[in-house]
Amino acid sequence: MKAIRYEAAGQPEWVEAPIPDPGPGQVLLKVEGVATCPQWDMHLMRGESMVPGGVIDYPTAIGHPGHEAVGIVESLGGGAEGFAVGDRVALWQDQGAGRDGCYAEYVIADTANLIAVPKNLSIEEIASLELAMCIQVSFDQILNIAPIEGKRFGVSGLGPAGLLAVQLAKAYGASEVVAFDPVEARRDLALSLGADRVLDPRDPECFPYNRFKPERLELAVDCTGLPVSVEFLMQRSREVVALFGVLREEVRFGFFHWCGALHLVGYGNQNRFAAERALQHIKSGSLKLAPLISATMPLSDYRKGIELLQKQEAIKICFTP
Repeated sequence: MKAIRYEAAGQPEWVEAPIPDPGPGQVLLKVEGVATCPQWDMHLMRGESMVPGGVIDYPTAIGHPGHEAVGIVESLGGGAEGFAVGDRVALWQDQGAGRDGCYAEYVIADTANLIAVPKNLSIEEIASLELAMCIQVSFDQILNIAPIEGKRFGVSGLGPAGLLAVQLAKAYGASEVVAFDPVEARRDLALSLGADRVLDPRDPECFPYNRFKPERLELAVDCTGLPVSVEFLMQRSREVVALFGVLREEVRFGFFHWCGALHLVGYGNQNRFAAERALQHIKSGSLKLAPLISATMPLSDYRKGIELLQKQEAIKICFTP
């Protein structure tokens, strides 16, 4: 088979590799399509770990870091249950460090990491189920504290995660969704996906500063991981700010946030139940993944696709092996 492998930072190569055999509790998946996880791909190109303090060992595993994938079950390993040859499935969670990834024609997957998906959905409509699950986890963090229905909801950062957050906030009944991003094209896309207002956070007059004013946000999710973005929401949100973006620096939590019990919540545990609920949102049409895909191209054009992400000319790329 053919696959992508990073030989070194900035050196993804289109290589040949043997088709792997599934072990106990595993299946061989013929990959139909795989969507980028933009930050992960761009970090690998730069030679930087996505995780603070992490180290990348090159060459990477075959197909790494592809993990937002949909495909067809090609064969079963011993004891593999719940799926049959020909089933269409998606990965609902990343299989972890050291495992071969999905930037390949075939990949081994544990059955515990798979979920059956409808055959009538296009690749672009379902490949990023794993990301939808991740966003659902952050919404569960909010729902553990306060209901979303009838609340003014803020989303900071309109990359792939933020665009899904806009849609989920509407699906959970937010009375108004206010989205923040400095890139006009992303603000326009958020409007088309249901945001009620889209604002440039660089404009000092874009939204009231005081979290105790009636026109404040009540709930919010940060999808950037940047302290300036997190603190922007903390200054304007009355009840909860959830952190989805990977936080690499400290944020300031002071008297103004302590008053009135602002909840600043981190990320929760990924779980199959969240994946199943995300899939239901996709099936119902309340969560649309295809608009996040800026281009679909052959996996052999991987480097070209990542360059589009680096230039901010794409939200996500879908590769077809």
